[in-house]
Amino acid sequence: MRARLLAVVLLLLLAGCSSGGTRDDGRITLRFQSLAWQEESVEASKALVKEWNATHPDVRVEYVQGSWDSVHDQLLTAFEGGEAPDIIHDASDDLADFAYGGYLADLTDLLPARLKSDIPRRSWETTTFGDGVYGVPFLQEPRVLIANAKWLRRSGVRIPTPEKPWSWAEFRRITERLSGQGKYGIAWPLKEPVSATLNLSLSAGGQLFHRGADGKVTVRFGTADQVVPRTVHEQVGTDRSASPTTLGSGGSDTLPGFFGGRYAMVPLGFSYRQQIVQQAPKGFDWQVLPAPAGAGGLTQGVSPQTLSVAEDCPHKKEAAAFIDFLLRPPNMVRLALGDWMLPTGTQALADPALRTAEHGWATGTALAGHLRPAPAQTVRGYPEWKDKVATPALQEYYSGAIGLGALRERLEEDGNLVLARYQR
Repeated sequence: MRARLLAVVLLLLLAGCSSGGTRDDGRITLRFQSLAWQEESVEASKALVKEWNATHPDVRVEYVQGSWDSVHDQLLTAFEGGEAPDIIHDASDDLADFAYGGYLADLTDLLPARLKSDIPRRSWETTTFGDGVYGVPFLQEPRVLIANAKWLRRSGVRIPTPEKPWSWAEFRRITERLSGQGKYGIAWPLKEPVSATLNLSLSAGGQLFHRGADGKVTVRFGTADQVVPRTVHEQVGTDRSASPTTLGSGGSDTLPGFFGGRYAMVPLGFSYRQQIVQQAPKGFDWQVLPAPAGAGGLTQGVSPQTLSVAEDCPHKKEAAAFIDFLLRPPNMVRLALGDWMLPTGTQALADPALRTAEHGWATGTALAGHLRPAPAQTVRGYPEWKDKVATPALQEYYSGAIGLGALRERLEEDGNLVLARYQR
């Protein structure tokens, strides 16, 4: 009898000390894993956690630093081991398998009406899987052209605006005009080519992933899907207007050459502006331009940053309340400014601090209404398709190792074999 009583006491003590549980003093403790990495963003996130804890003595939030580089595998291990953080910062294109796998809580009945109505329906679509909502989309960024303003003015080319952007054909002609004597009109950093290609292809009317009446997804690499990859391929191999050496580079890798006058423009995510402000030589004149438009206008695919609650979290209501606090309009503005990104919330997006011409903020906010869920958003098996099929195929195509027909065959035939395993 004494042994059984001792075992029960030990279990209660362990439960009181476990993460995401209730302490023996009655106070709830929640672990919040943040992927903020820029100094300003980390400071803003930690400050908000501190403010929550100061005003909510019965529900304490612990800040846990995560990393974008390993978040998927780290979370998978944590979920399977029963050690997942209670509140999870991730990206919407990483949620599908976790949602369908039962690792994330359905937030449909946990979120307040204020938050639901403030974020547009198109953003909620990025975190909706089946009949449930498994994350709150809160930060997003369009892909823009960062341009050497002096170079463009000197060339006399038409400067695009969100109201009158370049077409993809005009963009190609202009990059050729800007090139010559060892300099290039554009540098494509395509170390990770899939998301850039798919998301920009929406502007040309591309879709790539097609869901049938039975709910199954197939890949069809049609004419509209080919506009963006063909443009890049021809800029590199035919026009010699795009640097071939940057195809295997990340965005940051192109900045020294951009500052040094080797490239007139670089397509980058909106948040790269912070690095440019920090690293550009004194007096370097740069500007933010909208990406080219096609049959789909300025439409781009995005995978917003998200906040989710683990299904195993014993205090889901309190976790959702913390998310609501974190994403109040003034707080969402602080997070957006810290990450140099755009908030999804309509009230936050209207803040004057995000609509100034300085550093291209106004251009970004003008593009916000054109952002749509990334094509692969709800496709199960997308991570494997991307890593094993699409990434190597696109890399070979852009480098000239294979042609458009071979690219189509690999994306469709090999890709559909991969996706089929997730849809049985």
